[in-house]
Amino acid sequence: MRGFLASSVGVTCAAALALPLALPASPAQAGPSTAASEAAAPGSTQSLPLVPLTRERSLRPTAGTQGLARRNVRPFSLVGVVWDDPASELDGRVQVRTREAGTGVWSDWQEVETHNDEHAPDPDTDESASRRVHGSTAPLWVGNSDGVEVRVEAERVARDAGEDPEEGAGDGSGDGRGAASLPGGLRLELVDPGGDPPDPGARTAGRAGSAPSGPRARSLHAGVPDGKGGAEAARLPALSREETERTYFPEGMSDRRAAPYIGPRPSIVTRRGWGANENLRERGFRYTKKVKAAFVHHTASGNKYSCSQVPSIIRSIYRYHVVSSGWRDIGYNFLVDKCGNIYEGRAGGVAKAVMGAHTRGFNTNSMGIAVIGSFGGTKPTDAALKAISRLTAWKLGLYGADPRGRTYLKSAGGNLYRKGKNVRLNVISGHRDGFATECPGRLLYGKLGTARTTAARYQGR
Repeated sequence: MRGFLASSVGVTCAAALALPLALPASPAQAGPSTAASEAAAPGSTQSLPLVPLTRERSLRPTAGTQGLARRNVRPFSLVGVVWDDPASELDGRVQVRTREAGTGVWSDWQEVETHNDEHAPDPDTDESASRRVHGSTAPLWVGNSDGVEVRVEAERVARDAGEDPEEGAGDGSGDGRGAASLPGGLRLELVDPGGDPPDPGARTAGRAGSAPSGPRARSLHAGVPDGKGGAEAARLPALSREETERTYFPEGMSDRRAAPYIGPRPSIVTRRGWGANENLRERGFRYTKKVKAAFVHHTASGNKYSCSQVPSIIRSIYRYHVVSSGWRDIGYNFLVDKCGNIYEGRAGGVAKAVMGAHTRGFNTNSMGIAVIGSFGGTKPTDAALKAISRLTAWKLGLYGADPRGRTYLKSAGGNLYRKGKNVRLNVISGHRDGFATECPGRLLYGKLGTARTTAARYQGR
């Protein structure tokens, strides 16, 4: 089962933004990873090797089943499973149960989305070729916990004729089926996101074209109401217009309307705002020529969160992508929560064509927007859909793209399109349009048509 994502909605149109006068023509060179400094950084990751589990009435290990019995661990809030070879798939079922810190109450068994390879760097890139990259499930947000139990069960497959069920993958069920092999090096990753950024005091804006670093909260403009009568993001002070231009746009780029069909720039919580530890990611940035399409995703991390927890969730996903999965940075270019708040994802400049690791095979000339949650059986909120529309109206507008249109992207290789094939896609597409996956979930994917129409209206079309 694979994770899917979708996007939608928005409303009226207002003042628009200027098209950048100059965009990077060639990728920046990334420096070496600085993850070695992690020990002194906020947050932590516990990596626990999984072991074969025994049958209930036998001391003999059960073939095709690994996990960990209940145990006490250091506090964590997000969980996932990784393995050695990123080319291997985990065909089976992953379930976890966790103990809430402070109460001692154990949760029911929760499913972890097993397929995460569709959210990944493109094949044949230096990011995917790194020896640090591992296979991984989707991350699951569980909240502050101090106990865990996990079981991983391989999918049952037809057994070869004559195979001894007492040898190899047989499970002794007598139904002619056995357990598939699990990938090697399975381990449980428990992520502690660290503390929230302190209230901001004096601030120094980052250099042009890059995201400001540091632990202090920042938003590009006023916060977005949380949809429940509050304004959680509004508590994040906004950068002034002059500071925004100096921090996020190339020299000479203005905020004045210079071209038609560019939607108004929405409020965006920066990496500083959600407390990114910039020592985790690789130093350089990767850029492509333009942004021709937006792929909408869901994080498949569950829907049991409050919007005040979102900075912690994003820090956890960031750490999971970099430390556990071995990517150079968080995979998505932007994230959106159920209250409609928009967050900067991969570093490099929110207005620039930053190459992400969100849609395997189609990360070039595209951007990835992940809605935090799981939307196979849960509807996305109107606030989240509106945020997607506002974000795509602005960012796609900077590159002259019509949200209602179609465009061509060249596949870098995946399970749906061969490498080198020119694929005609909607300018706003769901993840499943570029990769055989359930992402961004049936109910979010079904809202993409509305998102396209609303985003176009924001652009004044």
